[in-house]
Amino acid sequence: MKDTAQDAGGEAHGLAPGRRRARRRSAWIGVLFIAPALVLNLVVIGGPSISNLFYAFTDWSGLGPATFNGFDNAIKLSQDQSFWNALGHNAIYMLFFLTVPIGMGLYGAFALSRIRRGAALFRVLFFIPYLIASVVNAAIWKNILDPQAGLAASLNKVGIHWLDDVYFFGDPSLSLGSVMFVDNWHFWGFLVVLFLAAMTNIDGSRYEAARIDGANAWQEFWHVTLPGIRPTIAFALTMISLWSLLAFDYAYALTGGGPAGSSDLVSLLVNRTAFGAGQAGYAAFMGLVLSALGGVLVVIIGLLRRKEDES
Repeated sequence: MKDTAQDAGGEAHGLAPGRRRARRRSAWIGVLFIAPALVLNLVVIGGPSISNLFYAFTDWSGLGPATFNGFDNAIKLSQDQSFWNALGHNAIYMLFFLTVPIGMGLYGAFALSRIRRGAALFRVLFFIPYLIASVVNAAIWKNILDPQAGLAASLNKVGIHWLDDVYFFGDPSLSLGSVMFVDNWHFWGFLVVLFLAAMTNIDGSRYEAARIDGANAWQEFWHVTLPGIRPTIAFALTMISLWSLLAFDYAYALTGGGPAGSSDLVSLLVNRTAFGAGQAGYAAFMGLVLSALGGVLVVIIGLLRRKEDES
């Protein structure tokens, strides 16, 4: 028996190197498959990122050689009221999209999850605005909200003058809110589909147990649905925070940041500074600051998620 055990042990020891080689080979195969994507990211993302880090500390027009100027761009940015004005608008943008679209998306998804017939049709209808190009969406809404030929003109024909002389994209007090409204119109359907996909993975027995305990629809949503899709909500909050810092297309297409900077965003300011004013180095520093803010947001959200998971 002892000899048999020794033989078995020796055989096991003999197989161990072979298994290690097989695992090592599998790991290398995985690396080879992912290598093209890594190289592409390194070239397309890593290269420009490193270039931006360099040019952020230079006086560069976008053409020709760049002159290193240390922290001059940082000093200039700290005194640039246009930047702080635009950054404040980005903060408002973020606060709005972290609340209103999230709430609308959760409500729409929960309502659709309780529909048995025609649910697929409603999903498509909600998702259509997200599929339409932002420039097309912007053009549609500019025509609808045109005070001369849009909705206001149609209401005037039936004697309703509520929107007379209301310039949604031309009034400094309405421009930013109007841009966010149009952006939300296109975006919240995406959240409906995202949250609905997460809700379909919740075990139905949880809802049955809640109903047996006498829970109503609101209590089911609060105590079963929300905890069940918490990772998806955290993902949405993270992505919306980053997208709010990078928002560009709707503000550019609808108002261009005007009037008088009332709907300006940092991305629009970076674009004008780099390509309009010929200050690409200063614009690169703005982009660097924006990237740093995005990194801080990701870290904060990650810490909050970890704290919540531990509690």
